[in-house]
Amino acid sequence: MSPRPRIRCAIYTRKSSEEGLDQDFNSLDAQFEACAAYVASQRHEGWSLLAGRFDDGGLSGGTLERPALQRLLDEVDAGRIDMVVVYKIDRLTRSLTDFAKLVERLEKANCSFVSVTQAFNTSSSMGRLTLNVLLSFAQFEREVTAERIRDKIAASKKKGLWMGGNLPLGYDRHPDPKARTLVVNACEARTVRRLFDLYAELGCLRRVAERAAAEGLRSKRVVCADGSVKGNCPLSRGQIYYLLRNPVYLGRIRHKDKVWDGQHLAIIDEEIWDRAQDLMRQASQRTRAQSSPDTPSRGTDPGAWLTGLLRDETGDRLTPTHTTRKGRRLRYYVSNRLISGGTDPTGWRLPGPALETAVIDIVVRHLREASASYRILARPEAGSAEAIRAAFTDLATGLSDTGSRVCAGLLVSGMLKRGRICLDLDGKAVANALGIAPDDLHPDLLSVAAPFDLRRRGVEAKIIAGDVTPQPDPHLRSMLIRAHGWARDLKAGVQLVDIARRDRLPASYIRTRAQLAFLSPKIQAAILDGSQPPELTLKRLVSLTHPISWAEQEHIFGF
Repeated sequence: MSPRPRIRCAIYTRKSSEEGLDQDFNSLDAQFEACAAYVASQRHEGWSLLAGRFDDGGLSGGTLERPALQRLLDEVDAGRIDMVVVYKIDRLTRSLTDFAKLVERLEKANCSFVSVTQAFNTSSSMGRLTLNVLLSFAQFEREVTAERIRDKIAASKKKGLWMGGNLPLGYDRHPDPKARTLVVNACEARTVRRLFDLYAELGCLRRVAERAAAEGLRSKRVVCADGSVKGNCPLSRGQIYYLLRNPVYLGRIRHKDKVWDGQHLAIIDEEIWDRAQDLMRQASQRTRAQSSPDTPSRGTDPGAWLTGLLRDETGDRLTPTHTTRKGRRLRYYVSNRLISGGTDPTGWRLPGPALETAVIDIVVRHLREASASYRILARPEAGSAEAIRAAFTDLATGLSDTGSRVCAGLLVSGMLKRGRICLDLDGKAVANALGIAPDDLHPDLLSVAAPFDLRRRGVEAKIIAGDVTPQPDPHLRSMLIRAHGWARDLKAGVQLVDIARRDRLPASYIRTRAQLAFLSPKIQAAILDGSQPPELTLKRLVSLTHPISWAEQEHIFGF
């Protein structure tokens, strides 16, 4: 008789809370011993326990994002485990949907699992039904427990108790761990009062952040359990905004949309708090371009007129910024998190004038297409159709001529995504320009969507928006024409040094550019009509040695 095949077993244990984990023998140890004893009882079936433990302490069963569980599943995927052993099925998961994912993953790796305290056999329909019933009760128990915790937190906050979380600047935990309240940190409280005073004086978060940095005001210094230190940094505008809106400084506790009287002392009195909230309300009613007295309004300032109108795919605002390079002021629109939070590869950094021109072109193209396809009115009328189309044409022309001023009044908001831009127009503004009621506009007229991409041309970032029409690069086109002239001279026997002397150019300059005349006809035609790839720059053309084969040239240069 052939020996039974060896079944490699791994034990998984989990405990939802961290309570008791520091004991010499805790719940995880108890689960492991029970499972190990069960594996030993099945030794006659070929079961053997693998070395190593997979323990998740202080982690909920409502998610699969648990370190030990992920290590276990990696071992299963690698084919090094044949059987997963758990004390109870709810130790593995308390979610039916997560359990379905686990079963599918285990079956794909030809791995089984067993619960040592709940006998079931998943090979039969009754066993699967029993398992699903057990999991349903486990999920129900988890949801009821979560509801109890939420209700307890709500009731405790209603009594004014501090229920944990990140400590606000100006407060420390009470030295008595049983007292769920905050105590004032006198040094930090002075920083809080100074920030409220600065905002009452300046009325602008940006200027408050600058003044706070100049005065050396910093965020809360926090020492973590592992000894590392966090915080103690200059305050960002976002941190200052959150601080000014936090009712904890008024001696209150917020829970969702409700605010209750707290059991801790206030740092700010009612008058200062109300004045700050009034100023912030007034600031929120102004456009971003009008957010401070020394900033001109969107209607009068032709620069940065898209301020406050565009967001990226994460919902982050595109904020205007600028830099000075060789005496030139270069404007950009940047995802706000790049300004306040460092680097982020998903953030946008777009050249300002190019973005503004692209938005105007997209809106103009949309309006003209709507006019051509009679999508201006919801119910077209023969009598007024021509007059409205004429007004519509005037509106599109006005956008082309004085785009920033007119377009700023038409746009409500916009969203940038990779490969797409979506704009919303103001129905009242469009209707006023046409002399009709907003309800008469076609519903599709106010939503604009167009292709959008950002491509690099050397150090230059070029925006590709809408249905791209060929636009020849005048410099590259001119150089191609000159290259043909130099090639004709060389073919006629004129020496390179003579050509250089005649045109007052270095010989190396002519040598590297004359090769443009020998590009494939397809590449040359694209340069002449402007349909070449955006990254095909003169610098790239002269820095590479061109293959003799036209097909290879087209491949190298992106055709």
